[in-house]
Amino acid sequence: MLDFEEEKTSCDSTSAMNESATKRVRVSEKRLINCQTVDVNQLMPLKYKWAWEHYLNGCSNNWMPTEVSMAKDIELWKSDQLSSAERLVIMRNLGFFSTAESLVGNNIVLAIFKHVTNPEVRQYLLRQGFEEAIHTHTFHYIVESLALDQGEVFNMYNEIPAIRAKDDFEMNLTEAILAPDFTTKTQEGAQKFLENLIGYYIIMEGIFFYSGFVMMLSFHRQNKMTGIGEQFQYILRDETVHLNFGIDLINGVKEENPELWTENFQNHIIDLIKQAVELEVTYAQDCLPKGILGLSAPMFREYVQYIADRRLERIGLKTLFKSKNPFPWMSETIDLGKEKNFFETRVTEYQSAANLVWN
Repeated sequence: MLDFEEEKTSCDSTSAMNESATKRVRVSEKRLINCQTVDVNQLMPLKYKWAWEHYLNGCSNNWMPTEVSMAKDIELWKSDQLSSAERLVIMRNLGFFSTAESLVGNNIVLAIFKHVTNPEVRQYLLRQGFEEAIHTHTFHYIVESLALDQGEVFNMYNEIPAIRAKDDFEMNLTEAILAPDFTTKTQEGAQKFLENLIGYYIIMEGIFFYSGFVMMLSFHRQNKMTGIGEQFQYILRDETVHLNFGIDLINGVKEENPELWTENFQNHIIDLIKQAVELEVTYAQDCLPKGILGLSAPMFREYVQYIADRRLERIGLKTLFKSKNPFPWMSETIDLGKEKNFFETRVTEYQSAANLVWN
């Protein structure tokens, strides 16, 4: 017969085992937002394997801007071989991206991360936050390499109306979530959070960024500003993963919280995307008052409407514009294997910790 102390120890052990088993069962109850039963730090076992796959894909795409030579870009920039219209396109895109990447990074760290209650999704968000820092570093590296006026480039979001309008659009989506009393536990709060996810992943990274990618990669296709072009290729690789992750996250939140996806909310999202398309068309007109590199502002209306339709489809909404893609080479660019430079100017490989050589 057990004495009191032995019996108590046995009961405590059984209780601990039962509690542990209960915790293991609760892991299957992981939720993307508003999870009350699972420790947000308990990574394994994974429920959302797509999040972990996106994390691994991000890690395999590791790169640094300083690995890319800017020598040819510097030589071309100092020459008289670039027209004033071409220089305008380059400057406008540097001005937009230099602050837009920071806005995305700030939104991840200050808004999204706090309200996501799943550890594997948070793991990817940490990786994405690092990549946004690398992208911001990239524009600093370009500006420094070309000896541009740093204040002029990094302050364009204040001085260029077409850039400011896009940034203001995004910052308005973050404002409510940054309020100290914001919560996703109400339907209104959860919808506001979902609106933010759509605003940054679908609109900012999925629509606003893509006009700039076309413009800058058009230079690269003509063997101009190849250093900047190569860095934009790397950024496009990252952004493709960001977009796919964001779509999975948005659709996951919708699936777990179907009460959020009301007809009124869907119409609100459609209105936001319509506004975004017009903002991006205005930006393209500002960058391209005259046609260059085989590009024109009207082509960008077609392109922006085309990619907006693709983004709508991915989150379960009907297409609006029925436009065709005037830049089919962009699809080819995204689909090429990562070991090849997009236009085969040279072979490039992403490095990961597994293949680094240490001296």
